[in-house]
Amino acid sequence: MIRLEAGEHLGTYRVTEFLGRGGFACVYAAEDQKGHKVALKVGDLAGGGRYITRCLEVTSRRSPDWISPDETPGEAVFFRGDGVRIDFLDLHEIDELMRQEARLLARAKSQNLVRLREVFEHEGRPVLALDHVRGKTLREKIRALEGIRLNWFLSIVRALERLGRTGPMNYHGDLKPENILVKPSGSVVMIDPALRDPERGLITTTPHYNPLLLQSPKADVMGIGVMLYEILTGTLPFDDVPWQYAGREQGGEVERLSLSYFLSYAPPRELNPNTPEALAQIVYRCLTVPEYGLAELERDLVAFLRKQ
Repeated sequence: MIRLEAGEHLGTYRVTEFLGRGGFACVYAAEDQKGHKVALKVGDLAGGGRYITRCLEVTSRRSPDWISPDETPGEAVFFRGDGVRIDFLDLHEIDELMRQEARLLARAKSQNLVRLREVFEHEGRPVLALDHVRGKTLREKIRALEGIRLNWFLSIVRALERLGRTGPMNYHGDLKPENILVKPSGSVVMIDPALRDPERGLITTTPHYNPLLLQSPKADVMGIGVMLYEILTGTLPFDDVPWQYAGREQGGEVERLSLSYFLSYAPPRELNPNTPEALAQIVYRCLTVPEYGLAELERDLVAFLRKQ
């Protein structure tokens, strides 16, 4: 990892503070020569969420060396004929995925997706200069028990639908509270789309929010369902993730029974009696109905919000 301190320069940018880290990279706030703020994303030497040290207790402090135990960094998932393998990535693999992310963000345009300003090389490694988005992550808002608005999710769904129709990003693939920024204005911005390498059968995603390891818009629908469940109940619906048959050809009786068992979860109203039934139904459809996509989720969110 490129270790940076406040005042150091990376390319033409001056670093001001450390912002956070994920499974494969760290992000620093910086300023360009005109004083405009940016976020610099730099790759680690090796990566994979399970290899990151956790702090002993939940904290809002941030360090390149560890994460809070309530945070969920992404994993490198390799698809094979007989299933999947979750592994770490080395420096060269991370650098290639960083370049792929830059190409993806350069083509995918949305006010609800973080904007790439440029990608440049530092000591032979790629660095992404992104818009610096003021605000808090959804994880920070959940942790602080701040009010959560369903309009945020509706904006995300509509943005994903537009991106799927008009751009190269037909799904985000790694929607989770850490990857959603809420600006002071109330608008939302998605960051860190899943990095995908179809030729190698690789995707970087977070199994707790994509437990079936889907590579389609349904991954985003399921991620939103998991987040809604977490907000309603304070816990996640699935513990033993990912599903053991993820990535395999389905259709056998054993797989169908396994999926039914895996997708069972405590209904939100058992854990939070104040859960509106209509919202519990949205969660159920997100998590368990294969045909329930972004269009159906948008329809149900609009109908629920109109009744409030």
